[in-house]
Amino acid sequence: MTDQVSDGSSESHPGPNEFLFKQTADCIVEGYIEDGDPIVTRVNDAFEEVFGYTESEIRGQNLNDFVAPDGKRAEAEAVDREVRNGNIGPKEVTRQTVDGPRDFLLRAASGDKEYHYAIYTDITERKEYERALESERARLDEFASFVSHDLRNPLNVAQLRLELIRQEHDSEHVDAVDRALSRIDTLIEDLLTLAREGKRVSETEPVDLATLSSLCWKNVATGAAQLETELDCSIRADRSRLRQLVENLIRNAVEHAGDDVTVTIGEMADGFYVADNGPGIPEADREAVFDAGYSTSTAGTGLGLRIVEQITDAHGWTVDVTDSTTGGSRFEISGVDFID
Repeated sequence: MTDQVSDGSSESHPGPNEFLFKQTADCIVEGYIEDGDPIVTRVNDAFEEVFGYTESEIRGQNLNDFVAPDGKRAEAEAVDREVRNGNIGPKEVTRQTVDGPRDFLLRAASGDKEYHYAIYTDITERKEYERALESERARLDEFASFVSHDLRNPLNVAQLRLELIRQEHDSEHVDAVDRALSRIDTLIEDLLTLAREGKRVSETEPVDLATLSSLCWKNVATGAAQLETELDCSIRADRSRLRQLVENLIRNAVEHAGDDVTVTIGEMADGFYVADNGPGIPEADREAVFDAGYSTSTAGTGLGLRIVEQITDAHGWTVDVTDSTTGGSRFEISGVDFID
């Protein structure tokens, strides 16, 4: 696109709808490229409010002299080159305001053969939230490392010594200690899962639900419980995390409904469900079951359903609990991506 020289007037030029230009919450800059530099012809009210520069201050000036933060000038100039070659966006950028740097989603468009429009959507709050989540993730990773090493090592020693005691002494107390240590081991495993598996799923693969359900059943201590599957579908998921989800729902059914429970895993129009024929969950308690630490069973850690919710959230799915057809509990996972 040919570079143009302007006298810096604020004359309106063919471009975005004038009402939108003036009233939109997005910050809009109109300008042209001169010798590779973005020269401002006018800005809208939102730009003045967010960036803190008035139109009269920057009209006819190089936009980057005002909004390119220290260390970001080269990035801003690279964006200018993209604008010259056509429309761009959306693109996340950092730009300077009178109150300091802020994060924006930048889109650029051409009006006529001379003028370009940079449209900045303020995403500072969203980026701050993402950075806070990343910081929290780092703290959780540190916590997980502590749990894995500093707690697991003495637990392993205790379990080994207990086996030696069992060989030398026949006492009812040995079994009680064994159960307590096993519970600690389960609790550590659940805490590690919570700490490490909260990230959003980025890679998925086709997973046959019937095959996965059978594998999960074998991995859980189910006693005399029975599994029934009503599945003939495959979905896109992170296989490892989906396995954790299903195993936790199976374990939850056995812990709360007894080891003679029948667990049914079936298909819904937009997902799948895991149901049982146990006593069910009172309606008043259904929102609380996904809270960390909530459990009505002395055998549970109170973390299994929290892990289930965490994994569904990571996939962008939804989990709900309701009554099964036999009066027990039914956990419904919806919003999944079926594979034809």
